Formats: sequence, structure tokens, C-alpha cells
Amino acid sequence: MEIISGILESILSVFKALWWIITPTFLVFVVWDLWLMYIKGAFIRGIKWKLLEVQVPKEVLRTPKAMEQIFAAVHSMLSSITKLRDKYWYGKVQLWTSFEIVGNAGGIRFYVRVPADFQRLIESAVYSQYPNAEITEAEDYVAMLPSIVPNQVYDVWGVDLFLAKDSGYPIRTYSYFEEKEEERRLDPIAALGEVMSTLKNDESAWIQVLIRPIDDSWKKKGEELINKLIGKKSIPKKTSWEKSSDSFWMFIKNLIFAPIQSPNWDAPEEQKPTPSNLSSLTSGQQDVIKAVDGKISKLGFEGAVRFVYIDRRDAFTRANIAAVMGFFKQFNTQNLNAFKPNGDTITSVNKGLFKKWKTADRKRKMFSAAMLRMIPRQVSVFNTEELATIYHYPASFVGAPQLRRIETKRGGPPPGLPTE
Repeated sequence: MEIISGILESILSVFKALWWIITPTFLVFVVWDLWLMYIKGAFIRGIKWKLLEVQVPKEVLRTPKAMEQIFAAVHSMLSSITKLRDKYWYGKVQLWTSFEIVGNAGGIRFYVRVPADFQRLIESAVYSQYPNAEITEAEDYVAMLPSIVPNQVYDVWGVDLFLAKDSGYPIRTYSYFEEKEEERRLDPIAALGEVMSTLKNDESAWIQVLIRPIDDSWKKKGEELINKLIGKKSIPKKTSWEKSSDSFWMFIKNLIFAPIQSPNWDAPEEQKPTPSNLSSLTSGQQDVIKAVDGKISKLGFEGAVRFVYIDRRDAFTRANIAAVMGFFKQFNTQNLNAFKPNGDTITSVNKGLFKKWKTADRKRKMFSAAMLRMIPRQVSVFNTEELATIYHYPASFVGAPQLRRIETKRGGPPPGLPTE
């Protein structure tokens, strides 16, 4: 006890002597964090959003490859926020978008929620791949529910999904479902369509793919992952600061030993990278490396997938929750990547004190996040191919009965019509 008492007295004496430095420094950091939260919140609240419903004709035979091209176009939303004034005065952040699949008793709908400034970008990207699509501005489906859920009438279950392993590993993508000739008619979205077609009365299921474009810096980690998989140890390059520091200490060393030996200005021999053992890898390991290399060869987005299920309390069932979660399992692989629930946002608390209160609090936060389409803190990196696998407009052979489509193609006017 005497030792602890002595330590506390020492800390207190130091604080008494330096309180006039410690307290203002602490307050500066607190005020700075509050300022950043305020300006970023003000910037986000000032964003004008548009919710677009996309319907494609029943006869369309496009594959998810078309949707991949749309996501590639959406990547042009990437902005470079380099000016200190924009970041620390105006609170600018990278804009994001939400690609959504919504199912209820009225049918299955596909939406895109996008900042108003990029509405034309989305429309042009969709029409370029689906010329006969119909894009309309829609009323937000969230507004049809009370502003606070759960309440006495409705209950909610939700979860944010991210990648279980390093983002360099891809999930199973649409190319897997098209590998064999006899399986070319498989569409990964079909399973979700069948589940959502069974929703009745006040049931609703929302899938929100929340993404923001990022630059190519994430690919460096993918390259490091490949080097690790092939057993190649790369030597990190020294920064200009590290080189200057080495030169300084070399000067000090030569200065100290100058009376007894001649100065040596030769730089120490650099380590050479270890050669890879690629030839000794199994075919399975080589497939993993090819998959990682394939992922980092495409444009990347940072984000997560949110799933929310809502129904009246007196009819709430977990059967449809399990069915939708099963939809995501088809993208999981043992040797690559898989979807994993975010333990901090899932609306089920099974351990610890105050479980009932914590569960209700998480449900309110989940509904609010879904309503505002806020990207969770824990995110993963998805490339365009992965996103197109999760979200794309179903092929004509997908027979979900509640799927909303355009019954007939829009035909253009016949050539040669008089203009006056």
C-alpha cells in the first residue's frame, strides 16, 4: 500500500506543478474532436439525396457483368479532399451511395440512394448497360414506418455484414456461378428473390449495400498479402526522413571514432528480398493467390452490407431472417473470404448485464442507421466484381413472383417520322 500511495502522491505532485500545461492541452484535444464531429455532421446533414427505383424489362438477358460496369462508373464519385480548409473547416467527407433491395407484400424493388449531384451519373451508367430500363424518383420506403422502431407495434432485427478475413481475399463472385455450361442459368440473386416473395402483410426486408469509392492505396496490402502467401519477404523502402536520419547518425559515429579510425561513409549493405517459393505451392494455394491478384486488379469501394427485417410484434418470425442470412452464405468460401456479422451492431445481445436494455438500444440505433443509410465504422473493401455479385438486376430466368419488372420493352419511334 505504501508503494501505491507513494506513486499516487508523485502523480498528484506532478499534476499540481504542471496543471497549467496538462489541462489546456487536454481541453484542446477535446474541443478539436468536438469541432470535427460538428463540421462533419453539418456537412452530412447538408447533403441532398435522391432515391431512384430501377426496373428492367423481363426479357433482359444481361449478366452481373453489366452491373460491374455500372459500379465502375460509380467509382468516379471519388473525390480528393486534400485542402486543409475543406477537411477541417467545411468538414467535407467522401460521399457515398446505397444500392438497395427491398421486399415486402407489395413486391421486390431495386433502389439506388445517391447524392443529388450524382443522379445523372447513376442514370447514365444504368442506361448504358440496360437501355430499356425505367428509372423513377421514388418516395423513401422508410418514411412509411414510424420514426422510432422498435415500438409497441413494430419490432426490428438487423445486422451489418463485413468480410471475415483480410479484404485482399475475395468472396465467391458471379463468375463461379457461370463456370459450367449446365449451370449458366444460375443467378445468385434468385435465392433472395424467392425469400422476399414470401413476405406478407407488414413484413419488410431491406438489403442496403453501403459503399464509398476509395483510391488504389488498398491494393498495396493486397500485394503484401500475395508476397506473404508465396513466402516472399519484401524489404520496406526507407522514407526520405529515415535516410536523413541514417546519414545523421553515420556522421555522429564517424565524429566519435575519428581519433582512432578513418571515417567510413559507405552506407550499410541493404537486405535483399527473399525469393518466392511459388513453384512449391499446391494448386489450391495458387488458386488463392490468383483470386487475390484478381481482386486487387479492379476498382475498390469501402463499405458494408446491412440487412434489416421489420414486422409487427404479434407476427414477428425469425424464419425469414434465417433465410436471408442463408442468401449471403452462398458467397462464402473456406479458402478465400466470407461475410461475418458485426458483433457491435447486431440486434441480439445474449451475454452480460442489462441484455434487454442493450438489445432495445441496438435496435433503435440499427433502424436509425438504416433510415439515414449511414456506413458503419467497421468496413471492408469490395471490388466491382464482388459488388455486382451481391447487387444486380435479375436475369429473365429468375422467377420470383413478386419481382417488379417492366412488362414490355420501351420501343423507340420508327425512323423517318416527320418532326413537324
